[in-house]
Amino acid sequence: MALRLPQVGGIAVQMEDEMASLGAAIGASWTGAKAMTATSGPGFSLMQELMGYAFMTETPCVVVDVQRAGPSTGQATKCGQGDVMQARWGTHGDYASIALSPNSVQEMFDLTVRAFNLAETYRTPVVLLADEIVAHMRERIVVPSRDQIELMTRRKPKPSEKEFFGLEEVAPMPSVGEGFNVAVTGSTHNEYGYRFTADPIVHRRLVERLIGKIRNNAHKLVDCESSNTEDCEVGIVSYGCTSRAVFEAVEMAKERGIKAGFVRLKTIWPFPENIIQDLAEDTNVVIVPEMNLREVFYEVERAVHGAVPVVSVNKVGGSEMITPEELVAEIERSVK
Repeated sequence: MALRLPQVGGIAVQMEDEMASLGAAIGASWTGAKAMTATSGPGFSLMQELMGYAFMTETPCVVVDVQRAGPSTGQATKCGQGDVMQARWGTHGDYASIALSPNSVQEMFDLTVRAFNLAETYRTPVVLLADEIVAHMRERIVVPSRDQIELMTRRKPKPSEKEFFGLEEVAPMPSVGEGFNVAVTGSTHNEYGYRFTADPIVHRRLVERLIGKIRNNAHKLVDCESSNTEDCEVGIVSYGCTSRAVFEAVEMAKERGIKAGFVRLKTIWPFPENIIQDLAEDTNVVIVPEMNLREVFYEVERAVHGAVPVVSVNKVGGSEMITPEELVAEIERSVK
């Protein structure tokens, strides 16, 4: 990044730790720049205090978390998918997050662009929740020209505007140096940015709006890939690196006379409840493979609400992936 960004007019800064890195990204965003930082699980943990600050101050930025085996130092550079809930509930208080899940080198590029667009549109931090396998993968990638990429920018205030934190769902955002009088605080504040730390009405109004701008637009945010989900015997819900095994497993099941379909989560948060519910209506059982000990499984189980059995296929340890053969074996067990 230090080599490449200056070649396209960007700036790379090496900070002293993960908290400082996200702090620098937040500060850069308030100068009008599009800013991001990247880390893995332990660094993502350190960033959580400033993640809360970014949510509260409605600062558009992108945080890439390449998941690895944990907790703590765990198995450095080995694969895991154990940060799914952290991407949703990592910081304290009430808020709603956006987390995208790439499963290829191409999607690492494409979803990074989408993450920036969502961050700018909704004035919020967005997490690109990758995993070690995808991050170390080598594949061909098509980089479109600049005029082929849709780039969203934040809405700027008019000279007369003073409400930079509401009351509308997504308020305009001024930049430092543009002449606006704006206070940026992580404390409870009104639509002008003034602190109201003892007023329950102001706090409720603020937090409900922060959550509402994500929940009310979930239908625009949710993005999934699906195949063969109509009247299938087995439905599979996957994301990230495990979805690569699902593609092959579905074909192998077809060769054995079993109709299996899948839903791949490209957006994990907000969780695509309606899509999972639709899958449950068209299948007899749902399988959820994960490189953790059940995280998305419980979200699927909640969304299905007892309509069909939900089966987990889990593996931890970093060095061994969930294989297509293991998934086919579970598919065959599920249809007996």
